[in-house]
Amino acid sequence: MIQEDAAGGDLKQLYDQLQEPWGGVDNILKIHSLNPPSLRAHFEFYKTLMRGQSGLGRLQRQIKPLARTLQRKGVEDCRGALAGV
Repeated sequence: MIQEDAAGGDLKQLYDQLQEPWGGVDNILKIHSLNPPSLRAHFEFYKTLMRGQSGLGRLQRQIKPLARTLQRKGVEDCRGALAGV
C-alpha cells in the first residue's frame, strides 16, 4: 500500500482528489494504490452508493454496513454498540 507522501504521477493526482478533511486518504481506497484504475473505479462505486439518489440519508447509509459488521463479529445487540451515533 502506497502512502500519500510516497505517491507520484496518476496516483498522487488521485490521492489529491480523494483527500479527506482530516488530511489523508481512507485506507479502504489506499489498498488500490498499486492499481490506480482500480482505485478510481472503487471510488466511483462508493460515490454512487453513498451520494446517489436514495431514500436513505448519508448517516443511515454509513450505519447499516457498520451494524452488519458488528453482527458478523458477534455483537448481538448493535443498538448498544451504536449508542450516541
